[in-house]
Amino acid sequence: ALPIYMLGHPQVMGPGIGLLGHSKGGDLVLSMASFLKGITATATINGSIANVGAQLRYQDQILAKVGADAKRITVTKSGVANIVEVLNNPLEGDDRQSLIPLQKAEGKFLLIVGKDDKNWKSEFLANTAAKILLEHGRKAPEIIIYPGAGHYIEPPYFPMCAVSMHSLVGMPVMWGGEPRGHALAQEGAWQKIQEFFQKHLNENRLQSKI
Repeated sequence: ALPIYMLGHPQVMGPGIGLLGHSKGGDLVLSMASFLKGITATATINGSIANVGAQLRYQDQILAKVGADAKRITVTKSGVANIVEVLNNPLEGDDRQSLIPLQKAEGKFLLIVGKDDKNWKSEFLANTAAKILLEHGRKAPEIIIYPGAGHYIEPPYFPMCAVSMHSLVGMPVMWGGEPRGHALAQEGAWQKIQEFFQKHLNENRLQSKI
């Protein structure tokens, strides 16, 4: 299993593992934290609490993919698509089968959100994650929402990606954000992610020595 492989790597201090994922990578690391043992801290950047894109299997467990409707895409006069409304609400109907069972996870969560994310409704998805955890008697995740930030919150000083080709959509899509707010978010999120991992991975390491 991945945790065993990672903990055997000479550059991994252990005993816990931290995961970081953005966009689709966000729902993948949330799934890993929910299904695998030994994941101590998980951070996502504009991730999803619902499984996106394709069915996910782990052993005998299956997560359906959340539904989507391309008819909800709008296109600007310049030919750029807005896809923020495409995904179904994972709290409704059969789409509940796509919800990642976060309540099974052992570790802590940090959810970074760009308030102007145009890929999907990241703030709603983060709040849904908090609701699920609280309903199961778990501690709420740390959620940090950055005004003016879009989908691609990258390391500090990377230029903001406002529009690019989306291979699944087949045309350019807008990612949201405005330059100043997005730049500030990239600086702030980078610091918060490092602090999160330092706190929870070091805390786990100290407890293992006691």
